[in-house]
Amino acid sequence: MQLTSLPNSLRPREKLIAKGAKALSDAELLAIFLRTGLPGMNVIELAQHLLNENQTLHNLFNASQEEFCAQKGLGTAKYVQLQAVLELSQRYMQERCQRDAVFNSPDSVYDYLTIQMRGLQQEVFMVLYLDSQNRLLKDEVLFYGTINSASVYPREVVKAALKNNAAAVIFAHNHPSGIAEPSQADKLITNKLQQALQLVDISVLDHIIVGGETCVSFAQRGLI
Repeated sequence: MQLTSLPNSLRPREKLIAKGAKALSDAELLAIFLRTGLPGMNVIELAQHLLNENQTLHNLFNASQEEFCAQKGLGTAKYVQLQAVLELSQRYMQERCQRDAVFNSPDSVYDYLTIQMRGLQQEVFMVLYLDSQNRLLKDEVLFYGTINSASVYPREVVKAALKNNAAAVIFAHNHPSGIAEPSQADKLITNKLQQALQLVDISVLDHIIVGGETCVSFAQRGLI
């Protein structure tokens, strides 16, 4: 069915204006991004087809350029547009964390970290440096590879925190497996880092593990 044949209440753009973006399904939101369908397939049907083929938005958004452009109804122009949208989302979340007291709004931290670490195939260890009001000063990836006492050096973390004038820090790292549960090595290195930073009066507010679209907080688990 042609999109123009649908009542306004079922057209994605009109529905968004009337009810807000949260009222739309994944397929409807994706349809607004795609703008046009294909012969015999309106834009909503195309969007649903792409979601079915990729199983999740995460898989679609993290496809390589070659994989993305090879799919029906997509191409280089759409790939460029999507990368711009994702980067804008990341920068918006960074501004939000810089503006807000991030420890008082953990959801914004989770959203920001999920965007930052989406699709990473390698494990990375990131530090969020916070001021005395718990606002984000800067984030930085300090270490790459499996997180353990051999690859994460407490003195380097202390040096970086002092250099950035941090009053507090939040640690974050990803599990490319998609399983966000903390390992024993995660717990041990967090304890070592916490002890090292206590010597220079810098608080460790949390250690967040990102696995796919899921985040696990050490603070919420009572591990910090």
